[in-house]
Amino acid sequence: MRPILLQGHERSLTQIKFNQEGDLLFSCSKDHIINVWFSHNGERLGTYNGHNGTVWTIDMDSKSFFLVSGSADNEMRLWSVQTGKCLFVWEFPTAVKRVAFSDDDKQVVCITEQRMGHQGAIRIFDINRDGDGTQQSLEPTSMFHPVGSKATVCAFPYMPGLILTGHESGKVALFDAQTGEEVLSNERAHMDVVTDLQLSPDRSYFITSSKDKTARIHDAKTLTVLKTFSTETPLNSAALAPNMPYVLLGGGQEAMSVTTTSLRQGKFEARFWHRVFEEEVGRVKGHFGPLNTIAVHPAGTAYASGGEDGFVRVHHFDESYFKTRPYGETEILN
Repeated sequence: MRPILLQGHERSLTQIKFNQEGDLLFSCSKDHIINVWFSHNGERLGTYNGHNGTVWTIDMDSKSFFLVSGSADNEMRLWSVQTGKCLFVWEFPTAVKRVAFSDDDKQVVCITEQRMGHQGAIRIFDINRDGDGTQQSLEPTSMFHPVGSKATVCAFPYMPGLILTGHESGKVALFDAQTGEEVLSNERAHMDVVTDLQLSPDRSYFITSSKDKTARIHDAKTLTVLKTFSTETPLNSAALAPNMPYVLLGGGQEAMSVTTTSLRQGKFEARFWHRVFEEEVGRVKGHFGPLNTIAVHPAGTAYASGGEDGFVRVHHFDESYFKTRPYGETEILN
């Protein structure tokens, strides 16, 4: 499984994401640039230039028509994936830490940071898909301030009218998208800040990673913890591998304390855990710093990881990955 090394960023990666077909991989980083790559060979297709600060987060719609990004320059931008043009800019009082499209591509949710006297806020915008995409509304359809711990990650679950959030305290919650009321929460989902949240393909369950060194799979409707994966290093990202019973976890010691540790100590590997038996089944080395973000190809044929070292590594799985059965035959036979 030889990695393809994508060298298109000068600073550490913040998020990487495959589009729904899996032919494109988007990456954003602290160098203000968003890159798009062909996932099969690692060739760079283009860049999206315009942000004047760290680009914290990106998401694309299911048709790979629009790309939305959030940045430390207090802006959320809408881009045309095909042309790289910036179609619209929303400005906020503080940095945008997370953006996500709804499953029908008609809405975007974003989290803005709690800073400089401003409360952390969650805003939902309707996306006008008619015309060239430049006619967007500046005003959100709804906006609310989560009470208590500030939200760090968010997504649209499969239940209409709700927003799923992960918080700094480790809490996972569902909010009413219109009223901003907290409908349900699991205060003890994690013991420390939730660093990533990725939904299953049907959005009925999701995986979270946390600085408390665990990743967990939760039911989207009840927020019940279904599985827990406990590692010995703070985690920055967790992803579900489609068609295979694995989850991928990435993390590593904080960049500050890394200098005193060796590569092995720093734990800069992507870890594969069996999602049913909650046991680690493999690791892939490669990065020279913590893994900040992991994404798996929607067909489950490859995965990519973005590190503090500024590199994206794309791994296409070998035949043996699909054939191996670490726990014997797990197929359900009638």
